Amino acid sequence: MPVYSSLFVPIDDLDAATREAMLEIFLRHYAETDAATFRKDLREKNEVQLLHADGSLVGFSTLLHYFFDWQGQRRQIVFSGDTVVSREHWGQQRLAADWLAHMGERLRRQPETPLYWFLIVKGHRTFRYLDVFARSYFPGKENGDVELAPLAAALARQRFGDCYDAERGLLIFPLGHGCLAADIAEPTAAECRKPAVQDFLRRNPSYRRGDELVCLCRLHADNLQPLARRFFAGERT
Repeated sequence: MPVYSSLFVPIDDLDAATREAMLEIFLRHYAETDAATFRKDLREKNEVQLLHADGSLVGFSTLLHYFFDWQGQRRQIVFSGDTVVSREHWGQQRLAADWLAHMGERLRRQPETPLYWFLIVKGHRTFRYLDVFARSYFPGKENGDVELAPLAAALARQRFGDCYDAERGLLIFPLGHGCLAADIAEPTAAECRKPAVQDFLRRNPSYRRGDELVCLCRLHADNLQPLARRFFAGERT
């Protein structure tokens, strides 16, 4: 069993070898995209979580931390960009556990400023994290936390402009923007029986072409499932 570890690194501190290793992993799991698209997305983020197995890079998740003023209150936003783990390491929990701990540390530094996870989802596996992490999110079961819908729309419009389809809650990108490789994008028969997967397929029927579902979740102990709450509080596995 590999020994997993992860660390968070400012984008500007990434060396060339790590960037190339990230690109290689990215291109193995995405289609209809290229190195230029990957590098552009990386420049737009300010931090990356690097996942290692026995010291070798096997996955990563890019992040953008920023503030957003909404309804007279400042909010902390963490926007998730590209997240990919090599197929042979699917099922590990280190990436998620350390991500939650990192978010908990961020909120504890500024507890007076609410923290939200803003993500755009082109695949059912990523969408399922919301169900595992949170008690309530948007969009979720039975329309989820509908109070988050206006904020989710405002964040999507600010960042993606005309690519945001407010009626469907989707980002409709031009062809060539990128999509998951076909063998990764398609859920298995067993996965299709999971309620969260069914919900994702209903909300984003055009996922195969790379359209992304706009999602938002309040990151606070009161809104987290028990195990996620432990990680968020800094308890180790």
